[in-house]
Amino acid sequence: MSTFILNIETATTNCSVSIAKDGQTIVLKEDNDKSYSHAERLHVYIDSALKEVGITGADLSAIAISKGPGSYTGLRIGVSTAKGLCFALDKPLIAVPTLAALAKQAPMDHRVIVAMLDARRMEVYSAIYDSNYNEIRATEAQILDENAFAENLQNGKVYFIGNGVEKTKTLITNPNAIFIEDKLPSANEMSVLAYKKYQSNDFEDVAYFEPYYLKDFVALKPKAKTK
Repeated sequence: MSTFILNIETATTNCSVSIAKDGQTIVLKEDNDKSYSHAERLHVYIDSALKEVGITGADLSAIAISKGPGSYTGLRIGVSTAKGLCFALDKPLIAVPTLAALAKQAPMDHRVIVAMLDARRMEVYSAIYDSNYNEIRATEAQILDENAFAENLQNGKVYFIGNGVEKTKTLITNPNAIFIEDKLPSANEMSVLAYKKYQSNDFEDVAYFEPYYLKDFVALKPKAKTK
């Protein structure tokens, strides 16, 4: 029997919905409206995606939500919608780390990947992954400076991806830094991550689940030079 999972991504300006069959995206609906159109479009995209696949909510095996970090308002809308569907349809809830899904848009070629989302001023939310998309540094809220990610860059090529790239490339001039521009988290990359969690019964408590907010920022201090 096939496993259908509805994936919802609203952590940034990209309102994104996908339906995956056995971990593979079969329908994707998304729109990057700078004015945050999630409240108006999210339910429309969900209904449209279900109709395109030819199934109803009752046929879903689970509902997956991008859990953050990201926009407070965007995350609230996405999580509220996912929880409401889980309650109404009696389906399990899966939470996918937003930056983990974002990192999967970077090429897989034995490089380090820094997935980053813009916060404000010179601040970003970031996490670091290896070439197999395994997390090697957990999500942090940080203030960027010219020494950010210096240790990673010293060891080889580093891909930076996400809407935090624009401010990052004004600070980091290391030739090992490769900036992938114009990328936002999407429900497309959530499909495989959500399916893995479904297979291991890694579900959330629908009643108590909350988005992953990061509010504290820590300035990165340059390491002391060794003589």
